[in-house]
Amino acid sequence: MNKLVLAAAAAIALFATAANAQPVRIATEGAYAPWNFLDDSGKPAGLDVDVGNEACKRAALECTFQVNEWDSIIPNLLAGNYDLIIAGMSVTDERKQSIDFTEEYFPPQPSRYVVRTGTALDFAALSGKNIGVQGGTIQANYAGETFGATNTVKSFENADQALADLNAGNVDVILADGNYLSEVVAGSGGALELVGPDVVIGGGVAMGLRKADDELEGKLNTALSEMKKDGTLDALIIKWFPDKAPGPIFAGG
Repeated sequence: MNKLVLAAAAAIALFATAANAQPVRIATEGAYAPWNFLDDSGKPAGLDVDVGNEACKRAALECTFQVNEWDSIIPNLLAGNYDLIIAGMSVTDERKQSIDFTEEYFPPQPSRYVVRTGTALDFAALSGKNIGVQGGTIQANYAGETFGATNTVKSFENADQALADLNAGNVDVILADGNYLSEVVAGSGGALELVGPDVVIGGGVAMGLRKADDELEGKLNTALSEMKKDGTLDALIIKWFPDKAPGPIFAGG
């Protein structure tokens, strides 16, 4: 009887905890695999979604994902249309002027250039070329500042559109996140290749939230710290980026 009473009490406590869980609306882009994308059922999936769901579970948050276009993802956060951004977003000083970031859940990684296989480019003296970037990204800012005076920098709404124009010959080269481009090249059947130097822009990847939401930030930071220490975060990263194995990525936090 005592065991039944205890089990019932535990169930009631669990129900009460779930019922009182803080609701958190999360925005992701849904168009940047393997960071985030829509699966066959149309639901958000990818590293960002897995990390977000695990952090929410540990922080006792009731989280739901929604899709938002990249170029308006920060303005819509500030407008209150959702509470959190988990979308492969790199930490930069410019972004920190308007929003706060949690601890990083992915370490700083280089951006890379991709071209149609056989395209020769001199990045030390690039001129007269069409450079594709996704608008509102750290790569877009870098390309404009570095090559804009002697080349045409074309911004696209999402990465897939930039790749379509690269394949069609409308742009000569694309600058984007290196992990994303590695996946693209691997699946191109030899049609695309990575070229040129690695470009390190900004910091690692973190969750973005409004500056006033200190309590939410604290809960998520605690959850992320736990995930780093027990190896859960490393395992999720390796699930989506197998080339990161072997060895701890965050070295136990």
